[in-house]
Amino acid sequence: MLTDSLLERRRFLASLGALAAAPAFGKGPAPYAAVKAMADRYVAEKKLAGLSFALSQGDAPVSYVNAGTVAFDSASAVNEDTLWRIYSMTKPVTGVAAALLIEDGKLSLDQPVADFFPAYANLKVAIDPAKGLDSKPATKALTVRHLLTHTGGLTYLISGKGPVQAEYARQGLYGFALSDNRTTAATLGLPETTQFGAQPASLADFAEKLATVPLIAEPGSVWHYSVGLDLLGAVIERAAGMPFDTFLKRRIFDPLDMRSTAFRATDARRMTALYAALPGRGPVQVDPGPTSGFLQAPPFAMGGSGLVSSARDYFRFGAMLRGDGALGRTRIMAPETARLVRSDIMPAGVRFSDGGGFGFGGRVVTVDTKGANDSLGSYAWSGAAGTVFWMDPVKRAVIVMMIQIMPGEAYPIRKDFRAALAQG
Repeated sequence: MLTDSLLERRRFLASLGALAAAPAFGKGPAPYAAVKAMADRYVAEKKLAGLSFALSQGDAPVSYVNAGTVAFDSASAVNEDTLWRIYSMTKPVTGVAAALLIEDGKLSLDQPVADFFPAYANLKVAIDPAKGLDSKPATKALTVRHLLTHTGGLTYLISGKGPVQAEYARQGLYGFALSDNRTTAATLGLPETTQFGAQPASLADFAEKLATVPLIAEPGSVWHYSVGLDLLGAVIERAAGMPFDTFLKRRIFDPLDMRSTAFRATDARRMTALYAALPGRGPVQVDPGPTSGFLQAPPFAMGGSGLVSSARDYFRFGAMLRGDGALGRTRIMAPETARLVRSDIMPAGVRFSDGGGFGFGGRVVTVDTKGANDSLGSYAWSGAAGTVFWMDPVKRAVIVMMIQIMPGEAYPIRKDFRAALAQG
């Protein structure tokens, strides 16, 4: 179930920095030959249709390692411009958008969401979220900081299976595409009787509906994976005075030449197929590339999970953060703003599940993670279909991995990747 997948993602991210600890990071006679061999093996064993990696350390130019095709039944080879559903790797992009508005003076970390949506001035907190929706008034304001760090008391359908999650489903507050109700309920670990309502027609509508559902905890009291970055998209829209997707395009995608990143894929020929790893059956196609739901306009721009991107594009995003807000001669934010994005901004007394920190939509290494040898300040997040982004500002390393299998931890590819990277 996806709830189990989330736990595995936390465990993986807790040791992700072992990638940078590899002593031979692309330094062999054929850089990344072992990574290429590993990728080819996954394709030959029919575990994955295709893979794409973008890797760089220090001042070295980016290297791409590609293998396989966009689908098992396709002859179209994967390359650095292939399109992938990055799901939660959308969150760091939304975080950077918020940082840009903070730099502009139009937003602040501890600004109440109620400044943009007055309904959030009257939030309720569930008395016992495991049993019902009975609630009491919240005693603290929900802020931008809480949305960025998943500490606002909001939740996700993949973050539990109680009455609050069921109410999210009923009101269409799920932030991703659905299959039929029974399949979706089973995948999420919810009762088969769970009713899934139509999604809101706009970000503003999403925000207004979300305000009517009780929180699962007081804002600022606990880390709980949530739709916080989706709500943040609505806040960004109000603060910027333009549609959220337009803001991303003008301030991030166009300046960084991220031509393939959007909430809607426009080239079916480059779109990968999405697979589900089913016990005893192997990968089963659940969203074919040529007819993918991502080729259609979404009801609204989902800042937590809605983007399609390529290895080339997302590497450019990561390299911008490594460059303290600049990619080559193009600067999109001040150095101090970029450093803020990848710093720990958790509320006092709250920690991520491994005891570390959290920044603008991604995990930040603040503690020694049991010998992983990752640098303090490393910033990372992943997506539900196995995509991974990781940036180490000390070793100046950027790594992007693109695959399309759910759950993303169906195979030990991340462990195998670390081992292959260590071989050079």
